[in-house]
Amino acid sequence: MSTVHTTEEREGRTVDVLTDEASGTRLMVARQGAEPVSLARRGPDGQWKGFLWRDGDLSKAAEGWNNHATVMGFYVHRLKDERTTYRGHPMRGGTHSFLRHKIFAAPEARGHSLIYTMPPGGYGPEEYPFRVAMKLTYTLETSGTLLVRFDFTNQEPDQSVHVSFGLHPGFAVGSLAAAEVRLPAGTYRRHLAPGNFLSGETVDIQHPGGPMPFAKAELPDSFLLEPVGMDDRKTFTLVDPIGGRRMELDCPEAPYLTLWSDGHDFICLEPCWGLPDAADQTTFERKAGIQEIGPGGMLEQGFAIRTALL
Repeated sequence: MSTVHTTEEREGRTVDVLTDEASGTRLMVARQGAEPVSLARRGPDGQWKGFLWRDGDLSKAAEGWNNHATVMGFYVHRLKDERTTYRGHPMRGGTHSFLRHKIFAAPEARGHSLIYTMPPGGYGPEEYPFRVAMKLTYTLETSGTLLVRFDFTNQEPDQSVHVSFGLHPGFAVGSLAAAEVRLPAGTYRRHLAPGNFLSGETVDIQHPGGPMPFAKAELPDSFLLEPVGMDDRKTFTLVDPIGGRRMELDCPEAPYLTLWSDGHDFICLEPCWGLPDAADQTTFERKAGIQEIGPGGMLEQGFAIRTALL
């Protein structure tokens, strides 16, 4: 088998390393947050070249965004004042929920995959008040594509539950000014969120396909995009001519995509199953974009990241 799983310690954190020698692809996942911290391809010179912001570097950033590809769940983005109620139960939590702070157990290494699990006993009632298990699977295909799969199981036999989730990958570029994000043709509904909370206002954007119709200087404000009136060919491309990299995010199942950067040399393309709180906050089960899972039911969703060296 060409895929090898090893572990190592970096900056006091345990990291799982999945290497596919046949495709020359390597994935590194920190057990804190089950967060991918490196996605790299082996170049013609035999050296690894990373695709994520601060790829493989787990030290604290001197400035700016400190993460690589935050796993978001059981909600995404923010709760207003870091609190809400869910069917009368109080919930508290910071940006992107509690998964990013949890130390996951050793994953199951199965063939080309690493499988991380978060059981109901892994979080407290104020973090999430119902019994929902999450399984997160990372798979390296022989083509060098990374498949990411979320599986949520509602262990409540008599009631539905609600979750939102996604991945927050920051893709490194040699120059933010020179990098190009290309969107497929279609209609995009931008959900406006001044101050990181939905205002209730939306703007529909007709895009003919090609470079994104947004100025990079506006990326710190985040673009919460909902593709509407388009088919399932939702493939978003990031071309990095200075760094010699190309990335394609193929996410036909994701209802939302967030574009963001803090102005450093990276761009986040985030497939999301949910939106942040509204400025006029509602209860958790009524959040915009929230996903509902029936009693005893399952929700399985995923996407693919294709990488190439130019």
